Amino acid sequence: MTEKERPSFEEALEKLETIVEKLNDGEITLEKSVELYEEGLRLSKICSETLENAALKIEQIDQYTNTDKEA
Repeated sequence: MTEKERPSFEEALEKLETIVEKLNDGEITLEKSVELYEEGLRLSKICSETLENAALKIEQIDQYTNTDKEA
């Protein structure tokens, strides 16, 4: 998946919330449920990766900032 095809964190989260609502509706077929579940897993992975990257950046900034204060 290219960067252009990858939704932003906010877009992925919004789509994930929509999928959860549809799955909880109970009015969809089993085939559609499986399709939505697969899409939900993909979106969940995107959200997790984005959060992990943000946490790493914050750690790096904190380390850099703390190094500057010690100098």
